[in-house]
Amino acid sequence: MYQRRRLATPEEIAGIPWMQLLQPHERERAVVGLQVTEACVGEFVCHAGRPVSYWFGLIDGLLKMSADNVDGMTMTFTGVPPGGWFGEGTCIKREPYRYNIQALRKSVIAGIPIDTFQWLLDNSLGFNRFIMNQLNERLGQFIAAREIDRISNPDVRVARSLAALFNPVLYPGGGSVLRITQQELAYLVGLSRQRVNEALATLEAHGAIHVEYGGLRVMDLQALRDGRFAPGKRVALAVG
Repeated sequence: MYQRRRLATPEEIAGIPWMQLLQPHERERAVVGLQVTEACVGEFVCHAGRPVSYWFGLIDGLLKMSADNVDGMTMTFTGVPPGGWFGEGTCIKREPYRYNIQALRKSVIAGIPIDTFQWLLDNSLGFNRFIMNQLNERLGQFIAAREIDRISNPDVRVARSLAALFNPVLYPGGGSVLRITQQELAYLVGLSRQRVNEALATLEAHGAIHVEYGGLRVMDLQALRDGRFAPGKRVALAVG
């Protein structure tokens, strides 16, 4: 990935949410340090135990945030859709990563050096507010991830996992459509592709989502967050 790095295009810079919060001289400092690269399927953007060097964001693609426990089991915290920036807590503390970030599909990654990140923290009020909101929302996200991991109802598990991918604070500009395959969602949720297919059919039958070619559209985000669905007949969907 490091060898594939390049400068960001004007369109990519315009799509970074926190850039709009910076003063002109702060923005200039951030743009100078900004690098963009591509991650192939299965490639690690961050690896547990390695020192932090960049603060990363996703321009295009899909990532998975996970960690391995002492028993060798993998726990998936969340997916990262386009527009999401992650690892700010690690950057603030300058500590090694405690989790893995892996590309589920070919992805375009942006990053600013850790020293630029720290400079923005020291000098930019707008950047500080963005990071504070990120940290606050991230705490709620990880608490929800632990709850999801203990949910036995597959339909509710898929619903809550989908809702997490539509967080307007962590993933601004994501809209109501998520480009994701059933296999990718299965990796994030920790269920089989077939079981995810059945859960999506249940959610669609209750009007919470609409499955489209190559992804899905959220029709009722609150219903996904609540995870309350009446029992009903499941119908398999041939999507993704």
